[in-house]
Amino acid sequence: MVIHIVRPGDSVYSLALEYGVPMSQIVEDNGISSTYQLTQGQALVIQFPRQVHTVAPGETLSAVARQYGVSVRTLFQNNPILGGRPEVYPGQTLVISYQGEKNGTLSVNGYAYPFIEQELLYGSVPYLSDLTPFTYGFTPQGELVDLDDRALIAAAHAGGAGALMHLSTLTQDGGFSNDLAHIALNDLRVQSNLIENVVQRMEERGYHGLDVDFEYVFPEDAILYAQFIATLRRRLSPLGWPVIAALAPKISAQQQGLLYQGHDYAAIGAAADFVLLMTYEWGYTYGPPMAVAPLPNVRRVVEYALTEIPAGKIYLGVPTYGYDWPLPFVQGETRAQSISPQTAVYRARKYAAVIQYSQSAQSPWFRYTDESGREHEVWFEDARSIQAKLALIPEYGLYGVGYWNLMRRFPQNWRVLSALYDIRLPG
Repeated sequence: MVIHIVRPGDSVYSLALEYGVPMSQIVEDNGISSTYQLTQGQALVIQFPRQVHTVAPGETLSAVARQYGVSVRTLFQNNPILGGRPEVYPGQTLVISYQGEKNGTLSVNGYAYPFIEQELLYGSVPYLSDLTPFTYGFTPQGELVDLDDRALIAAAHAGGAGALMHLSTLTQDGGFSNDLAHIALNDLRVQSNLIENVVQRMEERGYHGLDVDFEYVFPEDAILYAQFIATLRRRLSPLGWPVIAALAPKISAQQQGLLYQGHDYAAIGAAADFVLLMTYEWGYTYGPPMAVAPLPNVRRVVEYALTEIPAGKIYLGVPTYGYDWPLPFVQGETRAQSISPQTAVYRARKYAAVIQYSQSAQSPWFRYTDESGREHEVWFEDARSIQAKLALIPEYGLYGVGYWNLMRRFPQNWRVLSALYDIRLPG
């Protein structure tokens, strides 16, 4: 795999000639629009097939997989044009394998809302160990707030992935409730009812693990929260179901702030089977323009986490989006728009902006002026920033990666991921 940075005069055609790969592959791997237009500074993933197969009349995808001794899931990963669907046609060229060695094996978790586009869902599942529908809330009595998750679970299982149930204190107002967490952590009758409802729902829906995300937990409830995770683990372990706990991105045990003080890394790390480090949202809707997940910030969180939690328990959180800030930034007034990496590149092209790359943050960015004459600053993710984050997995010996979230199209991410790593199967 090569990551090419678009130069003046580059075109999809010229790059196909330069690298000796099909134009269609470059277009599909990078989500290039039908106009084939490129943007100066844009990162493009270039892959080099090692072995290909031309589909014969009457041949099925499973037959091709058997012929070459690979899984259908591998063919989905190597051929994003399939979109996670098994239909093939005579004369179609399939990539059996690519050149290059893998850097190891990791687990991949991805979060999705029930309203995700079906095409996006099925195209993403082959790259996942687990899909996590977002999210089950609960009432002050410990009753679950239902989630329309059946289609997501079915898609996960059809694509060879598992499904994790997500339990959070998110309310219908869209915020995390520390009061709701306080009730569940302090009232053991509510807690017991909640846990039994969780177990019942997991059995009913075919989940094989639980992802717990209580944010803004009161500092005085920190130990109770870790004990709750431990209680869940004791209940679920005999059933073969792991418990994952999401952790705010701390850099020290004494870090102040409501987001951080309720999460005791050492206690939760000991209580859970795995943890997810929510290493994103430094750049956020109401903050000043900056990378969503600057690499030095991510490193500091990982390095602190490793002083409290074994590396083999840690998922690294990775964002799949960016933000567009109108300028000048005014604290308390400016609101950034969340956008996909594809939209970011489109805007750079639309407004003739040159995409820059911050070596310190390891993130792409650019500025542009809109039709009304207002300047904007955009930070987002691309193949380079994803490669830099994924490199932390083998560097620190982490277990895997958790993508927040799958709702925006970002084909480069999957190309970089599958080029560099084998993806662990669920279970």
